[in-house]
Formats: sequence, C-alpha cells, structure tokens
Amino acid sequence: MPGLTAKMLVHVTWMWQFPLMPTRQGSIRLFRLFGITVYLHWAWFLAVYYFVWVSGGLYSSSFWSVLECLALFGIVLVHEFGHQLACRSVGGQTHDIVLWPLGGVAYVTPPQRPGAQLWSIAAGPLVNVILFPLFGLLWIFARTAGWQESIPNLYTFFFMLFWINTTLLVFNMLPIFPLDGGQILRSLLWFVFGRVNSLLIATVIGLIGVAVLIAFAFWRQNLWLGIVCVFILMNCWGALMQARSMSRVAGAPRREGFACPACKAIPPRGPFWVCGQCRKPFDIFETPGACPHCSTQYAAMSCAECGAMRPISDWEIARQTPPPL
Repeated sequence: MPGLTAKMLVHVTWMWQFPLMPTRQGSIRLFRLFGITVYLHWAWFLAVYYFVWVSGGLYSSSFWSVLECLALFGIVLVHEFGHQLACRSVGGQTHDIVLWPLGGVAYVTPPQRPGAQLWSIAAGPLVNVILFPLFGLLWIFARTAGWQESIPNLYTFFFMLFWINTTLLVFNMLPIFPLDGGQILRSLLWFVFGRVNSLLIATVIGLIGVAVLIAFAFWRQNLWLGIVCVFILMNCWGALMQARSMSRVAGAPRREGFACPACKAIPPRGPFWVCGQCRKPFDIFETPGACPHCSTQYAAMSCAECGAMRPISDWEIARQTPPPL
C-alpha cells in the first residue's frame, strides 16, 4: 500500500475516540523494551520542577527530591508495562508508552471482550500491589535500623517510595472513568449489561465521583489534584459522548452486503466516521472510501465491534465468500 495512503488511514477514526491523551508528538524517544517504545513528553520536565519544589522541604539536598521524582515516574512506567504485557497476553495489540506530567499512558488495543479488557486494565494496579510489600519492607527495615536519625534522607526516600506507590494504587482504583478503577468497573459491568450500557453506567458514576474529587481538591487547596481532576472530567465526559455515539450506532440500520473481515459484524449505515482532514462526519461506504466534503480518499477503516483495521474492499461479503462450485 502506498505510504501516503497508509499515513492517511490513521485519521479515519470512529467519532468517539479521545483527543485528550498525550502522543509521541512533542515527546522524546527514550528506549524500546519488549517491542514497546517509551516516550517522554516535553511537559514532563515541568512536572519534575513542580515535584522537586513541593518535596524540597523533606530533604536536606535537592538531589533526593530529583531522585524521588524519578522513582515516581519509574513506578508509573512499570505500571504501564503491566497494561501493555497483559494486553499482549490476551491477543491484543500493544503500541507506545508516553510519560507526561499527569503520569503515564499505555496505548493498547485489547480484544473487544470484557474478560480481555478486564485483564488488560487490572494488570496495571496489580503491579502496584506487588510493589506494596516490597516498599513496605524497605521502609520498615529503615525504621528498625534507626535510619530516621542516622540517615534521614535515605529513610525519608524509602518512606516516600512506599507512600507514592500506595497513593497511586488507591487513586487509580477509584471507580472514576477513565482511571483504572473506572475501567475495571466498566469491564465488570460489561458481563451483565453489554458493551454500550456498561460504558454509559461507568461514565455516569465517574462524573459523580470526579465531582466529589474536585470538591476535595478545593477543600485541600491542592493545585495538582485540581489539574488532574480537570483532565479526568474532560475524558470522562468524552467517554460519555462515546457511549451515546455507540448507542446510536447500535440502533442504526445495518449496511447489507458488507461485514467486518475479522469478526463478521455488519457495519452501520450512516455518518459514523470522521474525516481526518476536514473533521466532518460521513458514511465511508457511501462514496466509497472518499470524504464527500473534502474528497480525501481512504483505503481502509476500523470495525466498531473488534477495532480491526481492514481495506474497505475486504468488507464486501461477495469477496469474503468463495464462489459456489
């Protein structure tokens, strides 16, 4: 497939995908491990400055503040690798990890099954559960050895490792979408209420939860928590819009004569795709494959059910079924 066409394919997305996550644009490539590339967003350095300034009073030297900040993002990085490797173990696709001021983002595409989604999300917090006793033992050892008086900086560092990991675990497990806890809740609801309704329920619960979290941030006058809450609120609202779009797609008439080559789902009839050039919705089968607004041509599309990207021509049922003998 020509390079230009392949490049354009990434812009053919379903209307409910999120634009609020960091990408590799404006990021520094750090390394590649297990086939996963790790990027560092430029704004990460602002977070380092903030955390060093906040924790400066805990240590006698800024060296320990910087080390604590690096440890924080190290814990986040291991957490994100948990998501990536778990997704790969259930047959999903793994992409990049981007570290940025609000933590980390693991770009994964798990299979559209509740069990696969559940494991891909739960593996991240599970990493923090494994680290919990390890950091706890380090802190207890330092306290028993009397390092609080003899080596106060190292003692404080071990305590902060334990505190940071515990805080990340508890915060991520809050049932607020799109935090891990909210996504785990959505995956569990999926077993009972289905793919669309589970997202609707999880996002409504998430909006209530983030409202409580914002009130708590105001009460504590915590600027950083307030920033995190705004980000969560925007993504939770975006997920609610996604759920509403999914509901419209589920109720839309089907386009006969076409089916996903991967999962055999029949696509909906209607303007449920967004052009990457003019950002206007259109029906990709109607033209076919060309945006009627700006004439941008697309050769492939993603399935709403399984997420697989396939050439539009492969969706024709006549081409999928061998001719009779």
